Amino acid sequence: MRVLFIGGTGIISTACTRLAAERGIDLTLLTRGRRAAGLPDGVKTLTVDIEDAAKVDGALGGHGFDAVVDWIAFTPEQIERDLKLFHGRTRQFVFISSASAYQKPSTHYLITESTPLANPFWDYSRNKIACEERLLRAYREVGFPITIVRPSLTYGETQVALAINSWAKSYTVVDRMRRGKQVIVPGDGSSLWTITHNTDFAKGLVGLLGLEQAIGHAFHITSDEVMTWDQYYRITAEAAGVEPRLIHIPSDFIAACQPPALGGLVGDKAVSVVFDNTKIKRFVPGYCATTPFGQGIRRTLAWFDADPTRKEVDDQSNAAWDKLIAAYESGLSLAVRSFQA
Repeated sequence: MRVLFIGGTGIISTACTRLAAERGIDLTLLTRGRRAAGLPDGVKTLTVDIEDAAKVDGALGGHGFDAVVDWIAFTPEQIERDLKLFHGRTRQFVFISSASAYQKPSTHYLITESTPLANPFWDYSRNKIACEERLLRAYREVGFPITIVRPSLTYGETQVALAINSWAKSYTVVDRMRRGKQVIVPGDGSSLWTITHNTDFAKGLVGLLGLEQAIGHAFHITSDEVMTWDQYYRITAEAAGVEPRLIHIPSDFIAACQPPALGGLVGDKAVSVVFDNTKIKRFVPGYCATTPFGQGIRRTLAWFDADPTRKEVDDQSNAAWDKLIAAYESGLSLAVRSFQA
């Protein structure tokens, strides 16, 4: 099977690249060449910027693919580019959307692929929805062979995935824990959530490649493990060898003080989410997430601890969190005194 990944070197896509190579897929990555080192044997690369459609068209030449996966399309304009580039060039086009596109706030606790798509809080999610809608129209009108995949919060050995953290320097929250500083948990810590290891996600994604029955369908691919945010933080702290100092701050307070947090919290991680993975298991028999968070986060921290240079700390985020904690504790103290007067 001949497959093209647009991207393929990110946290989620790297695991898919490895598994595809293990399964003998003839895989090519189309990248700008910035992080393509250390690829599995047999994986080829095309070094070209996907935004330069003319150069991409020339690089692809007359080659066709059994499946194309775009990991880095975020806007309808980028989807229009893909439609022009790959119509007639692939038997399946897989768009990596986002589970954050699902209805917020949800009207039912269990999320299935038929849950409405509506997120008034996050531009990122609304753009993903618009991309899906354009692809569905192309599927209906011209038979463009789409499959939509919606990952939720997914991590690997290089990423500590928690509700409040620095994405670019994710060791930051562990550093705070190990230095005895407070770490912020949104809400009261009891919201339910699912965090998926990238190797588990890969089993579902790679299983869909070249699957004719998946054309026209959407899937989310997550773990079946569901825990509260408090549990995720405490398990992370245990793996780090410390007792965490958790402080619970309401999500609307966080978003009011730090507006950029609105989308990722109120539009995603602040609400309870439980995913029904029946559909991916039906289309990819044997799919099962087998890496519990307690095991996966230990692997992640072992990766950071193996090399001190990996332990980058986001000083700007640290300062913002300290300011947020001080504001919350000050306001809480003032409120308590006003009721005691």
